[in-house]
Amino acid sequence: MRHLKAGRALGVKPAHRRAMLRNMVTSVLEHQQIKTTVARAKELRKPLDRLITLGKRGDLAARRRALSVVRTKAAMTNLFGELAERYSERPGGFSRIIRIANRRGDGAEMALFQLVGAPNDPFGEEKKPAGKRKRGDRKQSKKVLEEVAEKVEAETASDAEAEPESEAAPQEAAKPATPKNPKSR
Repeated sequence: MRHLKAGRALGVKPAHRRAMLRNMVTSVLEHQQIKTTVARAKELRKPLDRLITLGKRGDLAARRRALSVVRTKAAMTNLFGELAERYSERPGGFSRIIRIANRRGDGAEMALFQLVGAPNDPFGEEKKPAGKRKRGDRKQSKKVLEEVAEKVEAETASDAEAEPESEAAPQEAAKPATPKNPKSR
């Protein structure tokens, strides 16, 4: 039975899971966005929101509690400096998950996990309408979402193309030429 076992196991042992989440939180605090799987992104929201709330408090006890999770000085500086100021009036919802294309190797659902209001936030310029939402607003945000997904896919594709070409050239030279039709031998 699976009683009282909340959260996702993510296919790893508990110690590995804690370490992975700590590293991911540190990376998000440093770079303001990361690319990961959807399941990991959903699990990442809870510890990150707690840390940003500690950053907003800003006292010594909050710094010590945050230091037990965060791994680098740069991330701590960001957390208690820039992010604390940015989210001082915001009660929650500090992050956004944008789904992008599936991973090529195993087909895992990938997501772009980013902090709201970051400098590279594509949705930062959009303002919510004061009254009821109109149908056109949804289409506009969908366009931005598609543009972000295309940019990430293009970056991933360019990275993937750059690596195999450098490795593939020596392997092709080593292979003997074989006829395309096996009956023509």
